[in-house]
Amino acid sequence: MKSKIYFGKEHNLVRKSIREFVKKEIIPNIDEWEENGEFPKELYKKTGRLGFLGTCYPEEYGGTPGDIFLKIVILEELMRSTSGGFVAGIGSLDIAIPPIIKNGTHEQKKRFVKPVIAGEKIAALGITEPDGGSDVANIKTTARKDGDYYIVNGSKTFITSGVRADQLTCAVRTGDDGAHGISFLIIESDTPGYSTSKKLKKTGWWASDTAEIFFDDCRVPVVNLIGKENHGFYYIMDNFQSERLQVSVMANMTAQIALEQAMQYAKERKAFDKPLAGFQVTRHKLVDMATLVEVSREFTYRIAAKIDTGENQIKEISMAKNFACSVSDKVTYDAVQIFGGSGFMRESIVERLYRDNRILSIGGGTTEIMKEIISKFIL
Repeated sequence: MKSKIYFGKEHNLVRKSIREFVKKEIIPNIDEWEENGEFPKELYKKTGRLGFLGTCYPEEYGGTPGDIFLKIVILEELMRSTSGGFVAGIGSLDIAIPPIIKNGTHEQKKRFVKPVIAGEKIAALGITEPDGGSDVANIKTTARKDGDYYIVNGSKTFITSGVRADQLTCAVRTGDDGAHGISFLIIESDTPGYSTSKKLKKTGWWASDTAEIFFDDCRVPVVNLIGKENHGFYYIMDNFQSERLQVSVMANMTAQIALEQAMQYAKERKAFDKPLAGFQVTRHKLVDMATLVEVSREFTYRIAAKIDTGENQIKEISMAKNFACSVSDKVTYDAVQIFGGSGFMRESIVERLYRDNRILSIGGGTTEIMKEIISKFIL
């Protein structure tokens, strides 16, 4: 199917606007931000004022209603920054506030959604724990009710925007062991007993700040409970569907940009008195890369279209994520191979893409967890 089935005039106008913003505001600075391990906080306010943060969120809380492909447009164009870390950092709200929007009270949305969409506050999602990894049902961070408060103790790790977040949509244990004892609390970073580590040093995604977060007798108001107590696991699973779509799009764009860089280099770089593109082995490698990218992107779009109509696509989005990440694995690897030694240098875009790509098959549920989910549907 042609892309015009998914993208119309409004999508194209938004795409043009964001592409110009990225070209003017982001790309000239992205190398510096990568080395610094963060981008300026002012960018949250700027993207908030431009309306990019509020896309597909309720107008009542400062958002701009739109279909799922409007969100995909923004994500694809932000990925043109060539920095997955920047995109993950600026977009951490997209995994942090949907549970509040879907299950929270009006007062919670006014207090914890509106300022985030405006770029005035930074939101992060806190699920992963040092001993937990993908085992979400085994969350250890406890929240014991004490009158009008929960007393929270425990820790989270690998939290994107964790150092700078003003609020954390946090999974805690309010009940018995297992999936049925988990709840979601909104914990503000200025709560006494709340602390963070220094920025964690990572293989990729350098431009995003990632941290461990610690809770030592944090008193969190009961009114900060999202939805029903002990229903948090279901909210997490629902949230994962959109997160996995985002990761699929990021993987496809990582592969797309790597492909474009490789094609350009193959035309310009000469070996044995002719361009690399003059060798059949190079041309065929590029054809294989392009084919995989095209198929993966189309599959992701198709699943997104079904999600947008309200269809349950848990199996299919798990497949799309795994496929997109495997394609990105191969395409970024082959792009570096085409570049040769230059592809191993920090000055090379494909070197960054290669590093950033590695987290995609881990974040939002590992490849192995995706396969377990898929197996339950097909067996």
